[in-house]
Order: sequence, then C-alpha cells, then structure tokens
Amino acid sequence: MPLDNTPSESALPPPITAKTIFFHSLGCPKNLVDTEVMVGISLGDGFKVVRTAEEAAVIVVNTCSFINDSKRESIEAILDAAEQKKTGKCERLIVTGCLPQRYKADLKVSFPEVDAFVGTGQYQHLLDFVAGKKEEDFGFKHPKYIHNEHSPRINSQPFYRAYLKVSEGCIKNCAFCIIPKIRGTLRSRTIPSLVEEAKTLVASGARELNLIAQDLTDYGRDLRDGSNLPGLLRALVKVEGLEWIRMLYVYPDELSDEVLELIATEAKIAKYIDTPVQHINDRMLQIMNRKTTGAQIEERLTRLRARIPEVAIRSTVIVGYPSETEEEFEQLKQFITRARFDHLGVFAYSLEENTASYKLPGQLDEATKQRRRDELMALQQQISHERLQENIGKVVPVLIEEVSEESEFLWRGRHQGQAPDIDGHVLIRAGHVERGKILPVKLERAMEYDFIGRTTCENNDIDELTELDPEVDGASATI
Repeated sequence: MPLDNTPSESALPPPITAKTIFFHSLGCPKNLVDTEVMVGISLGDGFKVVRTAEEAAVIVVNTCSFINDSKRESIEAILDAAEQKKTGKCERLIVTGCLPQRYKADLKVSFPEVDAFVGTGQYQHLLDFVAGKKEEDFGFKHPKYIHNEHSPRINSQPFYRAYLKVSEGCIKNCAFCIIPKIRGTLRSRTIPSLVEEAKTLVASGARELNLIAQDLTDYGRDLRDGSNLPGLLRALVKVEGLEWIRMLYVYPDELSDEVLELIATEAKIAKYIDTPVQHINDRMLQIMNRKTTGAQIEERLTRLRARIPEVAIRSTVIVGYPSETEEEFEQLKQFITRARFDHLGVFAYSLEENTASYKLPGQLDEATKQRRRDELMALQQQISHERLQENIGKVVPVLIEEVSEESEFLWRGRHQGQAPDIDGHVLIRAGHVERGKILPVKLERAMEYDFIGRTTCENNDIDELTELDPEVDGASATI
C-alpha cells in the first residue's frame, strides 16, 4: 500500500484568526520578484497585505545569504519578527529564500518561533506553509521552480518600472559564490512567456523593464531551442508602450557583438550595461574561476565604448580575495583608473563556507580588506564625478519618478545611464512634470553622484536653479 505523505488535517495547527500578512523582502531584485509572486498568491487567497509587522497575523521574511552582511541583516529581521510572534498579533512566522535554503538545520535550532523554513524553490507553496504544512512535504534540496507569465505576481515597484526575471540559477560556478548551491542550476523562461509578462507589466503602467538574472548572457542555454539574449531583446523591443529595456548582470566573458549592436541600434534598449569583472589580474581571475583574462576584459570594454560611445557602464570588483598581493591590488587600481566606469560596486571579500575559495590559503585580515575597499571607493568617487562632468550641457531623456526627498521644490528622475536604487538621480526643478513620463532634461550641474537639470519641454514653468538650498546642493545618492 503506498504511503501518503500528506499531513492529516488533525496534525495541522488551528487556522489563523485573521487573513492579514506582512512581507519583509531582503537582498537583490531577483529575490524581490519572488516576494512579489508570494504577494500575488496571498492576495488571490483573500489575504490583506499590511504595511507593518505589528498589524499582521502572518509575517513572511524573504531572506538573503549572499555574503556575511546580508546574512546578518536577514537574521536581525527574523529576530524582529520572532518578537512579534511572542508579543504581537503574529500567529505564523514563515522564513523564505536563500538563508533557509543554505542553513535550514541550524535555523530550526536557533529559531523555534518560526513555523516553516521555505527554500528558494518552494515559495509558490506559501499558503500550504501558512496552513501548517512543513517544508519536507515539498521538494527542498534542489530548487527547480521559476515563476511564469501566469503566476499572480504583483509589481511592488512604482507603476512606471518593473523587474523582469528572465532566468533563475547559475552555471558559472565562480569560486567565491554560493549562488548555484542556493538557487540551483540555470532555468530559463521561454521568450513567449517573458513577452507576455512584459505586456502585462506595460499594461499596468510600466515604461521601463529591468532584465535580471544571475548572468543574462547564459539566458536560453538550457532550453535548447535556439533561445538566447539577442532573440529575447528583439522580441521585447516589439512590445508596444515599453520605452526602456535595461540589462543588469551581463558578464564580460560572452558579451557578444550581436548584443552590442542591439544596444547601439535599438532605441528602446538603454545605453547602459552592468558587467561584473571582479578583478583584472590573471592569477586572481584564475583562482576565482572566472572564464576570462584581464586582456579580454579590457578588449571587451574597449569594443563596447567604441561601438556605443555614450554607454554608461556599471561594474563590480572584489578586493582582499585570498592571497591577493599589494601588487595585484595596485594592478586593479590602475585598471579602474583606465576603465573609468560610470558606476562601480566594490566588495571586500566575504569568506563563505561551501564555496571553492573557503579553504584557499592566504586568507587576508579584515583590516586589509576594508582598507583596499576604501581606497578603491575613494578612487571611483572621483572618477564618477568626472564622468558626470563630461555630460554637463547635454539634453537627455529622463524618467520622472518622485518629488525629491531633499527638497519639495525638486523632482527626482533617472536618465538611461542610471539604474533604479543603485545609481544616482537627476534632480529637476520644474513647474509641471508628471510621474512616469519621460521628458527631455538639460543637465546643468553635477554633484557627487547626481545631476541637477531642467526640462526643455515647451510650456513648462521652469524656476531658476541658482537658488537651490545648500542641503540640496550637497545631496548625493549611494553608489
């Protein structure tokens, strides 16, 4: 007689007394999209999504565990939610995402208040966990799920922009990275699925779609039907009403001429690319298990700028990797000086168990890693400011977002070279602008990471910019 592993009704806890739910989403935009799917699932079952944990009968913490800082932030969020479970209205506490996928056994011991730990491939079963079923009732070890165009996702971003997750998992296996172990292997969505979701997002008001994956250049390889990044881009530019398509996380190893040509010639594709290089020294790249050399990285960047002179480039590097010498770090500094990235993220190496680099000899002390990070950040700050200065006087399309937090007399927007949340802004003093519109703006001044400009539309009541408050003058965004 076959065994029935479905929990009996009597084994389940009593139903919750109120269908109110609060979501705390941590980590990257890819994790945020997972949260948006869980929000849609909850709303479809009659839940009310509330703004504070204090109001909620169910609290969901969607965690990150990419590096030590993100793990600490996730644990603090769980502790806060556990306190609500003890003293507030919370009747169910569900912890989802990368942290339980990586540390489920430890978390069960440390947080007995948590009702279920949900892995990165299980969040589609959220309501079952709320009802009291355990993660063992669903596949946990090897994540295989990725949402599709039929999933009840609710966009949490301002109506005029959204993230579009084109694939999940990774096949790169960089030595420092835990992602393949917690997100699984590559799982690409089909082009028709992505086009349909894009149409839905645009119909709800989105004018900008930011394409996300662990590495966009790997898109479609697992489908074995000819799907690839150029094919996806050609399909997305045909979506009516979509105005900006931005590519995030395009590794330099396989940044093809075909993709460069599409960026250069398709008006809807933002002249922006996020291409993580991690280092420039060949020995460092080799022990990081990066599939490229320093010379190849520089050649690709040269080719990118030659074909698209106006392109904005964001990159990421790691300092303090095991056995990195002062000479190799100096080589990285010289490369950053030459590369002149518009935006740069600098990470001090985080020692992560179960990665190939965890047991490497030559682990550096934290003080050395932080010093090197601070040196690179100071160098890049100057480069970023110089890059901004080079654009003064240009008229560029700007997506109008919000009234600026720095002053009620300024609007805040972004041009194509500024991705949401991670790059700077364009601050605009204008009498008549509208959220979600893309307007021409003349860039007149540059601050540390931001521009100040004015719209050039006719019949737009523009105030003079010479009377800006000192506090606004010194405003900047975090890189």
